[in-house]
Parts: sequence; structure tokens; C-alpha cells
Amino acid sequence: MSTSKKKAFRIEPFKHKVEIDPKYAERTWKVLDEAICEIYNHNASGLSFEELYRNAYNMVLHKYGDKLYMGLVDTLSRHLKNMASTIEAAQGGLFLEELNRNWLEHNKALQMIRDILMYMDRTYVPNYNKTPVHELGLNLWRDYVVRYPKIKARLLDTLLDLVYRERSGEVINRGLMRNITKMLMDLGIDVYQEDFEKPFLEAASGFYKLESQEFIECCDCGDYLKKAERRLNEEIERVSHYLDPKSETKITAVVEREMIASHMNRLVEMENSGLVHMLIDDRYEDLGRMYSLFKRVSGGLGLVRDVMTSHLRETGRQLVTDPEKLKDPVEFVQRLLDEKDKYDKIITTAFINDKTFQNALNSSFEYFINLNPRSPEFISLFVDDKLRKGLKGVSEEDVETVLDKVMMLFRYLQEKDVFEKYYKQHLAKRLLSSKSVSDDAERSLIVKLKTECGYQFTSKLEGMFTDMKTSKDTMQGFNAVVSNADSSESPTLSVQVLTTGYWPTQSGAVCNLPAEILAVCEKFKTYYLSTHTGRRLTWQTNMGTADLKATFGKGQKHELNVSTYNMCILMFFNNVNSMTYKEIEQATEIPALDLKRSLQSLACVKGKNVLRKEPMSKDISEDDVFVFNDKFTSKFYKVKIGTVAAQKETEPEKQETRQKVEEDRKPQIEAAIVRIMKSRRVLDHNNIVSEVTKQLQSRFLPNPAVIKKRIESLIEREFLERDKNDRKVYRYLA
Repeated sequence: MSTSKKKAFRIEPFKHKVEIDPKYAERTWKVLDEAICEIYNHNASGLSFEELYRNAYNMVLHKYGDKLYMGLVDTLSRHLKNMASTIEAAQGGLFLEELNRNWLEHNKALQMIRDILMYMDRTYVPNYNKTPVHELGLNLWRDYVVRYPKIKARLLDTLLDLVYRERSGEVINRGLMRNITKMLMDLGIDVYQEDFEKPFLEAASGFYKLESQEFIECCDCGDYLKKAERRLNEEIERVSHYLDPKSETKITAVVEREMIASHMNRLVEMENSGLVHMLIDDRYEDLGRMYSLFKRVSGGLGLVRDVMTSHLRETGRQLVTDPEKLKDPVEFVQRLLDEKDKYDKIITTAFINDKTFQNALNSSFEYFINLNPRSPEFISLFVDDKLRKGLKGVSEEDVETVLDKVMMLFRYLQEKDVFEKYYKQHLAKRLLSSKSVSDDAERSLIVKLKTECGYQFTSKLEGMFTDMKTSKDTMQGFNAVVSNADSSESPTLSVQVLTTGYWPTQSGAVCNLPAEILAVCEKFKTYYLSTHTGRRLTWQTNMGTADLKATFGKGQKHELNVSTYNMCILMFFNNVNSMTYKEIEQATEIPALDLKRSLQSLACVKGKNVLRKEPMSKDISEDDVFVFNDKFTSKFYKVKIGTVAAQKETEPEKQETRQKVEEDRKPQIEAAIVRIMKSRRVLDHNNIVSEVTKQLQSRFLPNPAVIKKRIESLIEREFLERDKNDRKVYRYLA
């Protein structure tokens, strides 16, 4: 039996070959070419875009993509050359309008052509690395129109001329300008920059260089800055209307360079209108404008700051060294505060609270306020004046404002311990004479000082307030005992018991009190020592006051408020009508300087002269005779006779205060040296001086020579020793 083989199936290709008409590509392209021409001729409404798309699709499909693409390039080039001729032929102001009209038409045509050739764009273009249709159209417009030599030069000249005319105040068609510059940007940022922006910036540089030179010759500083600011704002506005936003930094840099940076020094130093003139006349608007403009250029603010600092230091130096302005300490400090307020307002208003200007202001004040060694004393006298009478009837907020201003000046002082000395003296006088306007204000200032300098700075000042309160309680107890024990009329005594060390008491101030007063004083002493054991009382007669009832001629009675020294002098005239200076001096034993001042206040002050001096003169001499003035009259029943005293210290008093300050500094310097050496163990001389200065500068600036002496003293007392190999190195001895 035979088996037959099965035939295998095989698929063979279609044997009929499809023949494409050789003239197909030519015919199809001719149809597309005519369609593109119709689009450019504004006859696109009669075209079948579906059919055109299919034709372009088939050409690409049948491998005629290259013919299609090259044909497109030729057709677009031909039309753009015609457009270039039309644009070139446009006259005058119609040139830009014609360019803009053709650009819009070309863009519209490109959209339609891209739609027809979409398949070529998606397949042929990427496969053969060709430029897409829309981009090709832009590139051809750039090459055949925008960069056509005659159009390129004319376009740039026209654009720059329009900008120039606008800068000169003419109104131009900004919408047209915006369309043209946007066209350049659409063609590529390099086209915008090379064909327009670069020449635009060069032209602006020349324009502003020339204009700034004209302005600087005919304008003062304030007017020039206004013009520069206006020009800057105009350029920023111009960018927002029709230029690339990225052009803003470039054009503003040109204006800043030509109008500000090139003339900075001349503007600042301009006579009668420069920076110094603006500062003197408080021209906040001009100063603010200068700040905002100079801030834009490198080194601008530094120049303004340096000139302001130089002027302020010179003004301040004259303020603190002029002998005429030093006569009244209160006026002296008020001038400093006024100057500080003035510059604070300038920095706040014009310089927008710039920290660098604030620091320059602070360093300037610190520089010149310490040129006058009496600044600490004068600031304390200013506080004394305000807390005695200057703040009477003033609201709490205003009091705090004044105290804050005082603290601000206090921070500038290098010798804060000198201020403390004077402040303690003045506070003592206010407390003892009950002349302080407000205890709250006094305590508020002490709290501020404590916050600024620490507890050690104010501990004695707080102790003075404690003594005043304790004295009040003591007097209540004493008066209760006296009123129970003695009903006879005797002088009323009011005593403030002051702790030695807290108060600036003067040792050795003696005075022979009248017998009536002495008896009451002894009673108080007995009472006080019976309630406080282990204490010793010393009467400070130079710090007291007294109220005397006096009867003059025709039975006229007055109550005299006088110092304790004045009371001692007047009590002698109960028994005698006249006394010589020598007799008064021997009887009272009041120190000569204080005695002369007391006699001046009793005999030489008009309206207060309860004594007559023979011969009459303002000065007291040892040969003078003093007579009770029986003819004294006053419209007031109570007459206050203050002791004639200079507000400022005498030279010996100044030297004594300075000596006390120097003595007080010694233990502080030694304590600082020991603290440093205890932690470092070994240190060279220069580093010790540096560390000690750093630790103590919040209170005072120690003199290196004094530090050296204190080191020598500590070596003698075996706290430190010198290194055996290097005498400039010290070792701490435990």
C-alpha cells in the first residue's frame, strides 16, 4: 500500500507590480505650490485642506518627502523676497506698519501651511533631521526680510529713533513697537539681542552720558537726583510696554552707570546742595532719593555713609569742645539729644532704618561724646535737672522717653563709673532735699541702669532708697518717744540716717550747731543707739536744711528755708546785730569755702538778703562785716534762701572726684586680672591687658599703664609671679 505526500502551502507575493505615474510627484507638488500661493494671496477660502493634506501625505508616503520639503523652501523664499521688496518700498512712518502687516500675514500663512504638511512634519522632518515647517518659516523670514541688508539697517535706525523721540517727550505708537520687538524675540533671543538690544544699550549709554553731563552742569544735587530717578523709572516702564523683560536689568545698569556711578563723588560733595547740605537742612525726600539711587551702584551707599559719618563727627566734635557750649551742662546734653533725634529721623525716614547707617551713627556719637572728659558729669547734671523740675507735670510715657534717651547717651560713655559717681552725688541731694519730681521716675532709671550694667552698678543706689524708707520709720518712732516725754516747745528734728558706703558723704565736715539744736540731736542719738547696737552716728551738717521763723522791722514775720550752715550763722543774730567774717568763722567752724558761699546767699542775693554786708560787693572777704537786715521785706511769707553754688564742680572738686574714681578702679582691675589668671594659669602681658580691657569696657576703659601697676602690686602680694625664662609672661599662684 503506497502513501501519497501532502503538499506544503506557500504564500507567494502578488505578481502584479503597481506602477506610479512618473509625473505624479510633479503634478502633486504643483497643486500644493499653487495652494501655498493662494494662501499668501489671501484666497485660502476656496481651498480643500483635506485634499491638500492627502496630497502631501501621499508624497511623503511615496518617498517624495525631499521634493516636497525643498519645494516648500523655494516657494517660501520666493514669497518672502517679494514681501521684502514691498516692505523696502514703504515710505517713512509706514515702514514699520508694512513690516508688521507682512509679518502677521506670514505667520497666518505659516499656520495653514503647517496644517497641510503636518504628516511631513511628523515623519519626514525628524527622520531626516530637517527643520520643522513653522521654524523653517521663521528662519526664512529672518534671513530674507529682517536681515535683508537694506531692511536690517533701516529697521534698527527706525526703532532707535522712536526710542529717542520717546525719551525726548514725544508720544509714539507703543503697540506697533511691541509687535516689532516681539517679532524679533519670536525669531530667536539671539536675533533680538544682536539686531536690537545690543545697539539699543549702546545708544542709551551715549544718550545718558551726554544728558547727565548737561544736568550736572546746570542742576543742583536734589534736582539732578529727581531727573535721574525719573529716567530710571521711564526705562523700567519702557521695558514693561514693549521690550523683553530680561532687558530691564541691562538698561537700568546703563542708566545707573552713566547717571549715578559716573557722578557720585561730585553729587555728594556738591556745594550748597550736596549730602552735607541735605543733612543740615533735613531734606528727607532728597536724602531718601539719594539712598535709593546710590544703593543701585557698587560703593554708592559706602560713599554716602562715609560722608555722613565724617560730617557728623566734625559737628559733634565742635559741639563737645566749644567752650561757649560747655557753659550750661543741661543745654550741652540737650544739644546732643537733639542731634541724635535729628539723625535717627533721617535714618528712619530717608535711609529705611539701614543697620549700617545706624552703626555709623552710634560709632560717631561714641567717638565725639568721649572727646569731652566731662560728658559723664554733664549727663548726670541733665538727669538731675529733669528729675528735679524738668519733668514736672509730664506724662509717664514722656518721662520714659526722656529716660530712654538719657540711657542711649549713657551707652556711648566709655567711663560709666564716672557717671555713677556724679549720679550718686546728685541723687543724694535730690533724696535728702525731697526735690525729686517722681520716685517712680527715679526707680525707673535705676532699673534701666541695672539692666544695662548689672546689679553691682546700682546696688549702692538702691541702698540709698532703702535708707530713706528706714529713716522715715526711725523718725516715726523717735517722734512718738519725744512727744510722750517732752511737751515743751523745742526745735523739730527730721533725720535721715545714711549708711556709710551707700552715700557720697564728706568726712570731716564740722560745724558748731546752736545749743538748742544740739540738745535735740543728742536726744535722737541716744534714742537711735538704744535701738541699734554697735553703730556710730556722724552728723553731716553740710547736707542738711532748716526752717527758721524770723521777725524783722515793723513786726514783719517770715519763715526762712535755709541750709544747716545758714541756720547756724543766722542763729547768732538772735543775740547780736553785727558780726565780722572772722567772728562768724570762729564761732561756727564752717569750712571757709562753704562759709563764703553761705554768706553770699544770705547777704548778696537780691530779694533774699536777710543780712547786710559792709562794704557792699558780690565777693566775700575776711574784713567784711555782716549786719542783720531789719528792713528785709518779701511778698511771700515763706522765703527759700538757696546756697550760692556753681552747678559745675570747681577744679579741686573735679580732681578729688577723678581721684576717687581712679581709686575705685584699682580693685576692679585687680579682680579682673585674678579672674583671668585663675582660668588661664599662664599668660603674657599683652594678652592680660587685652583680656582685662575686654572685661571692664562695659564700665570704663582701663589704662594699660594702670593695669601694669596693678599686676606689679599682685606680684608683690604673691598672687602672680613672673616666668623665670620670659619676664613678659606671668603665672598664677594658687
